[in-house]
Amino acid sequence: MSASYSKRGLAKLLAAFLMFGVLTAACAQPTAAPEEVVAPPAGEMDALIAAAQAEGTVTTIALPHDWCGYGAVIDGFKAKYGIEVNELDPGAGSAEELEAIKANKDNPGPQAPDVVDVGLAFGPTAKDEGLIQPYKVATWDEIPDDAKDPDGYWYGDYYGVLSLSVNTAEVANPPAEYADLLKPEYAGQIALSGDPLTSNAAALSVWAAGLATGATGEEAAQAGLEFFKSLNEAGNFVPIDGDSRTVGIGETPILIDWSYNSIANDVSLAGNPDLATNVPEAGLLAGVYVQAISAYAPHPNAAKLWMEYLYSDEGQLLWASGFCYPIRFNAMSAAGTIPADVLAQLPSTEGAYFPTIDELNAAKAVIVEGWPTVVGVEVLPLP
Repeated sequence: MSASYSKRGLAKLLAAFLMFGVLTAACAQPTAAPEEVVAPPAGEMDALIAAAQAEGTVTTIALPHDWCGYGAVIDGFKAKYGIEVNELDPGAGSAEELEAIKANKDNPGPQAPDVVDVGLAFGPTAKDEGLIQPYKVATWDEIPDDAKDPDGYWYGDYYGVLSLSVNTAEVANPPAEYADLLKPEYAGQIALSGDPLTSNAAALSVWAAGLATGATGEEAAQAGLEFFKSLNEAGNFVPIDGDSRTVGIGETPILIDWSYNSIANDVSLAGNPDLATNVPEAGLLAGVYVQAISAYAPHPNAAKLWMEYLYSDEGQLLWASGFCYPIRFNAMSAAGTIPADVLAQLPSTEGAYFPTIDELNAAKAVIVEGWPTVVGVEVLPLP
């Protein structure tokens, strides 16, 4: 594997994780206090398992198997509990996940998601719109306060940093920084991992490019739009929803994506072609994703059991094995429950910027409003 991130010791990884504290109490969106819903005591877990198994299925959405090790997570849940996982639209973006809940409010059929995994800013939005329900998992206290809704409506699950995934068989001089992407040698080679209008990762990629210019906040979002306008006018930007396949076959040999996806792609392709995972120093941006249960979940008990599995040591380690930082990283590291080889494969987040929800919402608003007019190109889904 030719990933170019530096591997740090445990102490530096822990120190980097503490930067997560910049996610301030702005994450909490106060509302009338709901009736508290908590995980069942140990003696009642059997009842939850039985109820979930009686439902027989949990419906997920937007979970590619090569994203954060989700293939192993899904297989592990099915094997452990004998419950089927109905997988909807693995390529969907965060906004599309919430739209799927809205579209199926009165439909308990197989197109109605039970659970969602969305970008950080989408958690409060889903709560405000009444699309999700509260539930606190057994390991609730080990999820950092700044990464969860205090009433249990949504909670962080994992995070990583944005990187440049490069097919080095097609790109002789891999770019290291966002500014490099404007070079003529990268004509027709660069893509985003989604549509900035609906994809959390794509919108954050635009913002990161703006942050790399030295701008901050909403100004950085505007700078990111101007950057992609220049990238498009130069002929370097390929306006399709890129993924590991388009990188591997050279259709989009440079992809801005999460570090965990890029590293996983390198491993899965086994050096054919070889990929580089270059983490830019300028504009280094971290992104937290969050889990929630649909307020209209057709399988509410299976959804709760799914959450229990994800936030157990077993589920968190599967995410870590998929090159993501699990949200319980701090507590699990202190307890010595993360194997050394798993720790060693995680890229450093040293120096990464962890934005607050307010900052994310402000930047996202600028990008969603400005992309059609400033950049003026539609990012098309893969056929």
